[in-house]
Amino acid sequence: MVKFWVLHGIKNGILTTKYPKKEPTPEEIPLKSVPPTSVQESNWTVGKELCPTGAIENEANIDLGKCIYCRRCSDASFFFEDGTKSRKTALQAKILQNKDANKDLYAAFKTKAKTFQKSFHILMIDVGSCNACNIEVLNLANPYYDLTRLGIFFTNSPKHADVLVVVGALNKAMTNVLKQTYESMPEPKFVISIGACAISGGVFKDTESFVSPVQDVIPTDVIVPGCPPTPIQILEGLLLCMDRCVKGQETDMIKSKGET
Repeated sequence: MVKFWVLHGIKNGILTTKYPKKEPTPEEIPLKSVPPTSVQESNWTVGKELCPTGAIENEANIDLGKCIYCRRCSDASFFFEDGTKSRKTALQAKILQNKDANKDLYAAFKTKAKTFQKSFHILMIDVGSCNACNIEVLNLANPYYDLTRLGIFFTNSPKHADVLVVVGALNKAMTNVLKQTYESMPEPKFVISIGACAISGGVFKDTESFVSPVQDVIPTDVIVPGCPPTPIQILEGLLLCMDRCVKGQETDMIKSKGET
């Protein structure tokens, strides 16, 4: 049996994802990572009552930064798409600024992104997570995702980091640590918030220890919704910061909280 698996491995080699050259597969973005959408039959009143994080805000908006993909809203006729289309809608990384209202900010983002097209070093900081997002980020280093093929590398020092990847619901003990880590990074630099907890607090938003969304404490460039997001979705956020997203996959810009 051991001999069989050794020969099988030699024959097939390392099977690495084709993303971003090809669209994600159903295995890379399973249906549980596909966000809810509204249909004509959706009951927004019931949906708001069922949603534990307040992601269903009104009859025009589902805040995916708050959504934990629990699917409770399916009882209010909110829809979760299957098939190829769902993999496209699940790529939800966002630039956290409005390119029309903040043209200078958007131009600065694009200029900074081009700096990192060939080499990008990331530092992950946990400000209060359940470890789910941590695991998905670290999965990018395994042979299947192999982020080094795209010129992306992990680093353990903020002095060497180009991007700060933040996971978890920010708590009081980590607030100054987060600020000091960000300040220790050299310019130019990016910040990416990974998962609902970092973006909005998720299920912890009303707890005593939760401070605020990460973007209210340090300047945040990109958010990657999910609970947790898959490695491919996280990779999309990193590629967005490198100005290397696949044509047609660059997502809409959204306005960050507190910007004018």
